[in-house]
Amino acid sequence: MNIAVLGAGHIAGKMSRTLRLMAEKGADVTLYAAASRNLEKAQDFAREHGYQKAYGSYEEMLADPQVDLVYVATPHSHHGQHMEMCIAHGKHVLCEKAFTGNAHQARRVLTMAREKGVLAAEAIWTRYMPSRQIISDILASGEIGEVRTVTASLCYDIIDRPRLHLPELAGGALLDLGVYVLNLAAMTLGSDWTQAQGHVVLTDTGVDAGENITLTYADDRRAHLIADATYHSDRRAVIYGSKGYLTLDNVVNPRVMNLYDLWDTHIRTVAAPEQLTGYEYEVEACLRAIAAGQTEVPEMPHTEILRIMETMDDLRSQWGVRYPFD
Repeated sequence: MNIAVLGAGHIAGKMSRTLRLMAEKGADVTLYAAASRNLEKAQDFAREHGYQKAYGSYEEMLADPQVDLVYVATPHSHHGQHMEMCIAHGKHVLCEKAFTGNAHQARRVLTMAREKGVLAAEAIWTRYMPSRQIISDILASGEIGEVRTVTASLCYDIIDRPRLHLPELAGGALLDLGVYVLNLAAMTLGSDWTQAQGHVVLTDTGVDAGENITLTYADDRRAHLIADATYHSDRRAVIYGSKGYLTLDNVVNPRVMNLYDLWDTHIRTVAAPEQLTGYEYEVEACLRAIAAGQTEVPEMPHTEILRIMETMDDLRSQWGVRYPFD
């Protein structure tokens, strides 16, 4: 499978390292092409990471018939546009989270992918990791009883980065960090919340610097979520049940999960398996889906992509946060 990256920034570098490690272990992945809006940058990136080709134009790379799957690693504001370009050229696409800048863009992309018969997937790595299945199995076992509440915090001091504080780049903590805690709630409590409310702190550019989000379900289950781009948190999560609770050491990449009873007695520790970088699982899911002729991956179906995007639109509407393209 010839894989190309659209965008040559930090996250594209992490994915490139992942692909190289996967190839070294015999996976059917070839680091084929890298594209940037600047040819010299693309050439430097391709040389550093081992891509066969470099393009100074996204369109030129997408016109290459040898490209099979494109990893989109541009700012949130451009995800929709760049995925549509990929799909129009008949390319399968794996796009960094958040999938798009708003739900309208997501619907356009997903409709286009189904019509073209190509894969469109969101690279929200927590959906694909073995830890997700481990957590699901623990919850399904009934060891902590009926799951009632989830708490999670994901905060980094990154607001000074342009992609975080500029509305034209779909900045703010929600699309960059809040998307993770919302996905955790969806994976543990379900995505059928009846209400999403949030208290927000805005930046002087009008985007969200940080927020406390409460999701409420019809049977009074709740998720209490924190996302903030102005300080660091412990990035932990707790899943509370009627018989005990489960702690996760990291919202975005759980490595150690600890099970406790109602009296805080430690029952056991479960560790996630060793990984290359953690990104390999989303690539493997795409390879399986493409081989099966699917336009979506079961780990992150299109209905879930839209549910998360619609919820983030709703929250932004409550806060008065708008992007120029909304």
